[in-house]
Order: sequence, then structure tokens, then C-alpha cells
Amino acid sequence: MTGSAGGLAPGPPAADGAKPWDARLAALLVRPLVRTRVHPNHLTTLSLITGLAAAALYGTADRQAASWGGALYVLTNLLDHADGELARMAGKTSVAGGFFDRLTDLVVRASLFVGMGLGLRNGFLGHWAIAAGVAAAASFVVTFAVRSELARLEVAGAMDQPSGGGFDLGDVLYLIAPLTWLGLLAPFVAAAGIGAPIFCIWTARRHPLR
Repeated sequence: MTGSAGGLAPGPPAADGAKPWDARLAALLVRPLVRTRVHPNHLTTLSLITGLAAAALYGTADRQAASWGGALYVLTNLLDHADGELARMAGKTSVAGGFFDRLTDLVVRASLFVGMGLGLRNGFLGHWAIAAGVAAAASFVVTFAVRSELARLEVAGAMDQPSGGGFDLGDVLYLIAPLTWLGLLAPFVAAAGIGAPIFCIWTARRHPLR
């Protein structure tokens, strides 16, 4: 969800062809809401609720509950893009809205990985699943702090992340749902427990704070 541009400060809109596929879908879904009283922050709040619900379902260690959690997280990702698309189309972008969106994304993502780690504790990873989930969550928090400080310092590209072909790095999280349904979530969480800290270090080394 970091790929969302929800509520960012006013600026030139991205060409439709440059948007990730899920952002394009979100734009189509929220178009009917442009002239209504629905505010982008309403969608951000809804994404916070559905995201935390997904994390809680994963944490139960019940496979059926986790399956519902995966579905809820797909919805959460779409809502995360929808708020930004609505903000741009309705002319309601703001710095505060952008920060609320990014903070919501952080809270949801960190909670989700902790929840998944807890939910996998009875599997072959044992308590290493919890460690991997916490490591990923902690890395998200540090990365968020580093990127926010870089943005405050107006460092070019501070909020950018690898993208191409209508996808960005955050879209890998859409794999969570099908991997959950197939019973293959444990390797993904283990990989995240290693990959997220590496990405955190890469981000910090790419733009060292002074």
C-alpha cells in the first residue's frame, strides 16, 4: 500500500498509462463518488478498519479466518488507492490527507505481518514465524520514518519505489491472498522477514540522512 498516492499535496496528475493497474481500477470505482459528500479520508478510515480486521483474522491461527483475512486485505489495498484517486478527481488533495493515508498504510501493513506471524506459529516455522512477522513490521516502521524524513527534507525521489509494466513493488502484497488460500503463506512471511529489513537498509543507504 505504500504505492498509494492517497491525499498527497496538489501536483500534476500522473498520466493514466503511468498508473499501476490497481490504481486505474480504483479510479473507475470511485468516479461516481466525485460529486458526493464522500471524502477521501472516509475511504482511508475504511481501509484502516478493513486492514486491522484482516490482521486480527490472521492472528487467530484459524485457516478459514485467515482466508477471509486475505480477501479483506485485497479490499484494503484497493481502498488504499481509491482514497488518493478520489482526492485527485474531487480536488481534495492535502498534505494532512497524504500523511493520514501513509500512516494508515503503515499501521495496516505492520499489523498484518504481525498477525500473519502469530497465525503461523503452529506451523513448520514455529515461533520463527512470529519473529519474521515482527522483523518485517519493524522494518516497515523504520522505512516509513526514513522516507518521511527524506520527504521533509525535500529529497528528490524520497517516496519513489521500483515500478514497471503497470505494477510497483507494493503490488507483491496482492500475493498474500492467493498464497493464504493455497496454504503457502509461511514461505512468504519468512521471505518478508528477510527482504523487508534488506529493503529498509537499501532505502537508508540510497539517501543517507545528514
